[in-house]
Amino acid sequence: MEKKNIDWGNIGFGYIPTEARFVANYKDGAWEEGGLTDEATITMTECAGVLQYAQTCFEGLKAYTTEDGKVVCFRPDLNAARMADSCRRLEMPVFPEEKFIDAVDQVVKANLAYVPPFGSGATLYIRPFMFGSNAVIGVKPADEYQFRIFVTPVGPYFKGGAKPITIRVSDFDRAAPHGTGHIKAGLNYAMSLHAIVDAHKNGFDENMYLDPRTRTKVEETGGANFIFITKDNKLVTPKSNSILPSITRRSIMYVAEHYLNMEVEHREVYFDEVKDFAECGLCGTAAVISPVGKIVDHGKEICFPSGMEEMGPVTRKLYDTLTGIQMGHLEAPEGWIRVIA
Repeated sequence: MEKKNIDWGNIGFGYIPTEARFVANYKDGAWEEGGLTDEATITMTECAGVLQYAQTCFEGLKAYTTEDGKVVCFRPDLNAARMADSCRRLEMPVFPEEKFIDAVDQVVKANLAYVPPFGSGATLYIRPFMFGSNAVIGVKPADEYQFRIFVTPVGPYFKGGAKPITIRVSDFDRAAPHGTGHIKAGLNYAMSLHAIVDAHKNGFDENMYLDPRTRTKVEETGGANFIFITKDNKLVTPKSNSILPSITRRSIMYVAEHYLNMEVEHREVYFDEVKDFAECGLCGTAAVISPVGKIVDHGKEICFPSGMEEMGPVTRKLYDTLTGIQMGHLEAPEGWIRVIA
């Protein structure tokens, strides 16, 4: 298929409307079959559950062109399962996981002209989401819902390479001890906006959130999980019931153990330990791994030996291996790569 006339190498990480999206509605206790539409505008009542009580969740994944010209998606089954978990926690009806994956296929196939070519550094970002759509004035779950998927081509998260970033220890909490930190709910991101805007105003790229109960253990940032590399080359990732279970983080853990023969520890990480790590990074769908060069704790700086110029050597190996699997350079574990076209 002929690609759209887009300057693929210079698009940013933003929204570009495409020609088709998937829509399915839930009413009278059941999901309709759903299908593709060219309508990008949503019309709903002013009293919709999502507008009154933020009853919404979402996912994020990517499709991309491999070196041999295939259009593929990375582990969409895990996104389907995680969205199901989010729905259960928010008292929303689960969109069947097999239909979720089929809907992803449909939307990507309908927008193949917007899938960036191999080597452009760009990808097709896929955003599934669901929200309460009928009128709700009392505090209770909605009775009707809409599930949608749109896609948009996006450029690389970093322009000119992944330079290490500077983050600060936040005075705000990201999630309550028994709250919704472990699901991908819109409300989690709404409450993080003030903290990230304040961080940017003060010259920081991101926030490090500590556990809300004791504020002694590392949790995550507003939109990514942490990874740490010890001085003897172990991979350490924080464990907590209020951390979002990142699909990228879980994939990196597997790659570290099975491709790079590294020792992997998924455990509670105390903030006092952070100064002793050799490398630090943030992992997520957008950038895969964002290296961290410095963490500032109320004026006290923790500078990692890997420095502020480039990714640390072990982080680089993890990044290159995972992206090599995604792009088809390296053989993928069974079920990781879904060929769409």
